[in-house]
Formats: sequence, structure tokens, C-alpha cells
Amino acid sequence: MSSTEPTVPLAGPVVDGDAPLAPTTQSIRIRLRTPSPLRTLEFWLVLIAIAITGAAVTLVQLGALGALDPQVLLYSAGLGVLGLGVHVVLRIVARDADPFVLPISMTLNGLGVAMIYRLDIAEGFAGWESAGIRQMVWTAIAMVAAIGVLVLVRNHRVLARYRYVAMVVGIGLLLLPLLPGIGQTINGARLWIQLGPFSFQPGEIGKIALAVFFAGYLVTARESLSIVGRRVLGIQLPRGRDLGPIVIIWIAAMGVLVFQRDLGTSLLYFGLFLVMIYVATGRLSWVLLGLTLFVGGALLASRVLGYVGGRFDAWLDSFNPEVYEAVGGSYQLVQGMFGLANGGLIGTGLGQGRPDIVPLAESDYIIASLGEELGLVGLFGILALYLLLVARGFRIGFNGSDDFGRLLAVGLSFVIALQVFVVIGGVTRVIPLTGLTTPFLAAGGSSLVANWIIIALLLRLSDSVRHQPRLVVED
Repeated sequence: MSSTEPTVPLAGPVVDGDAPLAPTTQSIRIRLRTPSPLRTLEFWLVLIAIAITGAAVTLVQLGALGALDPQVLLYSAGLGVLGLGVHVVLRIVARDADPFVLPISMTLNGLGVAMIYRLDIAEGFAGWESAGIRQMVWTAIAMVAAIGVLVLVRNHRVLARYRYVAMVVGIGLLLLPLLPGIGQTINGARLWIQLGPFSFQPGEIGKIALAVFFAGYLVTARESLSIVGRRVLGIQLPRGRDLGPIVIIWIAAMGVLVFQRDLGTSLLYFGLFLVMIYVATGRLSWVLLGLTLFVGGALLASRVLGYVGGRFDAWLDSFNPEVYEAVGGSYQLVQGMFGLANGGLIGTGLGQGRPDIVPLAESDYIIASLGEELGLVGLFGILALYLLLVARGFRIGFNGSDDFGRLLAVGLSFVIALQVFVVIGGVTRVIPLTGLTTPFLAAGGSSLVANWIIIALLLRLSDSVRHQPRLVVED
């Protein structure tokens, strides 16, 4: 370049050739999304739940058949894969959800499938006639429904907006079996609807809708229900105008008892409302008033309605030969108690007992079936799983960031707890026998789908609890 050409300034700073060169690259920070330790713990627990299910099915086959059926083992392995699918979905949409809820539910569900399959072997059922195979199919449907709830319900507070819609849906599902043409009476209770080849119990989904409504309603009406009232004999009673909700729910519960002929479902709905109103208001008077209404209504029904009176007679005088041999008497109750006695402390072993002697051993009396072959130790283990599941649900509720979520978590957890108490209490003759099913264990598709939806909602609520803002106090 000649000296006559204009000088073109160089872009950027002037670099001194004698100065040390600066580094040409700068540090780049890459933030990786580390796996949640809760999900890692859940993964290992899910594998343990799958192993327990596989071991139970294997022991059933070896004990009852003396050989292995690879097809049934493959079906149970498929359920394990679906459980891992729920785990993967939680890693994506609910990374901070409770790590114990899913494995406990899978373990209980797997033990139920194994025992139902064992009863099918005793009865000689196979294929689609086998209740165990149908239970596996319903388990798959229920897990898919749980995944759908987790994906669609990303914020539980959205449900509070539709509390009155939930009320209409819940009451509609409750009354649906009374409609002529589709309503169906099974074992004396009109709780089912028949749609073509399929039958379904709509009240199972209705209890979830009613729990959503109760939570939403009590959040808005809590002040008037808890503060206003008069004190009588040291107990603060509510105002007359505030008695409307509990009277309506009591009438609905008595309606289920009278028209649908089911004491257990009536107790479940009314007990759910009582617990939620007590948690919302903290007033023991609501519980005392509600228990008085329900016990009074049940005692009156036992005198007026023959089928309710028969339940009480079978409970109070089970070993009376007349009651034992009567139609709808205490035969089932006594046989179940004999089965539990035969199991003893450690049980006869899976596939080695005779649980098929008890009527409806795969549904109403599956606890007696498990008690006979797993013994008292096995039943205590199952009860411990239920206790841990309900405790985690209550913990989710008490740690919630909003009143609606707290009430909903407590209500859904109490539904599971009350069902377990009512069923096991009836089988062991602590309370009169009812028609409720044991969550996750008993045969029945509608109950299984409803319980897995409850699990999905609890998982969503637990994820919201861990995402709530924390108050940090600095010195």
C-alpha cells in the first residue's frame, strides 16, 4: 500500500504487539437440569413395587398350579411398564411430587391383582371370564386416566372455579343408577348403570366431584360456618340458616340408603362432608351434630327397612343358626372370619388356602382372602401401606399454600381412609358390613379408576406444595 492512500481506521481496539495476548475465549456457563432427588427415590421404589407384584403372581402360580404361566407374568410386567410410564410423566409435569404415593398405590394394586388371579384359579376361570385379567385391563385404563389428569390439571386451583359444576356432576352421578333402563341392581344395591356390555358405578367418580365441590364451597362459607352461632352447654352451635348444607347432604345420604339400598356409600358421602367441614371450621359441634343425624337415621332405617335391619342382625348375632342360614344373613361374615382364623399369624401361603369358599371373595371380602393366605403379618403390612398413603395425603393437605388445596387433599385422603376402615371393620365384625370396596385391592373397574384419579390429584397437589413461595427471614 502506497503512502498516498488514506488511512482506514481499524474496527475495535488497538492492540499493542508487545503486550501479552488476552485469551480469545471466555468462560461459558451451561446450566444443566439435574434430576430431582424425589423422582430418583420414586424410581427405585417403583421398581420394588414391580418386584413385589411379580413375586406375588409367581407365588400364586407355584402355590395353586405348581407351574408358571408366562402369559399372566407378561401381563403383570406390562402393568409395571405402565407404572414406570406414570413415573416418567411425573418427571416432566410434576418433578416435585411426593415420591411415596405412586409406589404405595402400585404395590396395593399389584397385591389385589395377584389375589384376584388366585381366586380365578380356584374357580377355574380363564381368559376374559377371569376377573384377574379384567382387573389388569382396568388397572391399565386407570393408570392412563391418572396420566391424563396429571397432564391436563397443571394447577389444582383451576378446579375451584368449577365447584358448582362439580356439585351438579356429583349429584347427577349419584342419582344416575335410579334412572330406569340403565340402572342396575347388583347384590341388593342399586349403584350400577349398564351401558351395553359394560357396567359402571358412577358414584365412584361422583365422590371425587363432591370432594371438589365441598372444598370450594367451604372455602367461601368458612367464616359464617365457624364464627357465627350461639353457645349451648359449652358447645357453640351453628345458626339455623347455616344448617342448610349439612341437612342437604344428610338428606342425600339417607336417599342413597333408602333408594339405592347401600349403607356404605351413604356413610362415605356424609362422612366426607363432616370431616371437610370440621377441617374448614375447626368446630367440633358440626361433627357431633352430623354424627347424631347419621346415627339416628341409620337406626331408624334399621327398624323400618328390612335389608338394613338384616345387616344389623348379622353383625350383632352372627353365630345364631337362624341368622347364619337366612338369605342375606351372616354366612358370608362367618366364613370370612373362619378364613382369617385359618390364616393365623403367618398365613397359609399364596395359593395354598381356600379363600374361594367365602362369597364375593374377590371384591367385598378380598381382605379376608389376603388375611388367610398372608396371615396377620401380611394384613399388618397392607394396613401399614394404607396408613402411610393416608398420612402422606394429610401431610400434603396440611402443608398446602391455599385453603382449597388443603381441604381437597384432606378430603381425598379421608375418602381412602374411611373406605379402608369401613371395609376392614365390617369384615372383622367391628361395625356392620357394608358394600364398599377396598381401595386398589378389590375387583372393580369403576373403583380402580376413581382411586387412581385420586392419586393423580394428590400428586398434583403435592407438587404445588413444594412450588409454593417460602418465607425467608434473615438476621
